[in-house]
Amino acid sequence: MGETLDFFRGRLDSMIDLQHPLAVLGMRLPWVQIEADLAPTWQRPSRDGALQQSLVAELFDLSSGGGVIIGGGVSVAGRPRLNVRLMVSLLYLKHAFNLSDEALCERWSENVVWQHFSGMDYYQPRLACDPTQIGRFRTAIGEAGIEAILKATIDTALACKAIKPAEFERIIVDTTVQEKAMAYPVDSRLLEIARY
Repeated sequence: MGETLDFFRGRLDSMIDLQHPLAVLGMRLPWVQIEADLAPTWQRPSRDGALQQSLVAELFDLSSGGGVIIGGGVSVAGRPRLNVRLMVSLLYLKHAFNLSDEALCERWSENVVWQHFSGMDYYQPRLACDPTQIGRFRTAIGEAGIEAILKATIDTALACKAIKPAEFERIIVDTTVQEKAMAYPVDSRLLEIARY
């Protein structure tokens, strides 16, 4: 059964320009495939053999008198993880707009286009998540997960004809951010060289 519509709030897709680049990208990315690839790495690992006895309860069926145990089993130790699409979209927005985790969460709560890109149906006037969860997600999916997100983005751009395959034949690498073996005038090693 589908999600119940909220008649008292406006849907995000009626508030934004659906031709906005993020709205178009959000509709064209293969979210089902991305979630299928990344969900196993983002799932919380179970504790071995630890039963949560406080959650075990018996319900008795009045007609048959039989009991059913619910809530028993291996604890997953904590609150459920957030939606993979939300976390992937936050990671994408963080790198696309060069934001810190804190600034990203604050801007997400104010930007309806970003929320639509993240898969929200209605405006959420709250932070997307705790900023530390973005780092945890990045660590959990690892380098292979980041490459899967990049591959999905490039494949979508190729399918939309936003870029041509010929553009991947030559890659330009900007090395200005790489560390160089430079000595600064205040370096004590230079002072020792000048003394001799």
